[in-house]
Amino acid sequence: MMLKSQLIDKLAAEYPHLRHEDVEKVVNVILEEIGDALARGDRVELRGFGAFSVRNRDARRGRNPRTGEPVKVPAKAVPFFKAGKELRARVNGGDDPEAR
Repeated sequence: MMLKSQLIDKLAAEYPHLRHEDVEKVVNVILEEIGDALARGDRVELRGFGAFSVRNRDARRGRNPRTGEPVKVPAKAVPFFKAGKELRARVNGGDDPEAR
């Protein structure tokens, strides 16, 4: 697992000509923009990495696990991520995305 603070530290170490505070601002702006785009219902595609989108879930009947009573679960939008071909290849142990 990598936390946002660890990502910022790693980027700051990899690019020593940038101040830590500036790297933190860049990471925060990128994540905020992705969140804002999803809130507008837009799709965000990062080539070679993957795509973020919003999927709508219909209202349904659920069950209270404590009492067993049926409950109404309202419709809602949920964020969804689909990994790109290159990322899937890296996760599956290959460095060559064309090899899969």
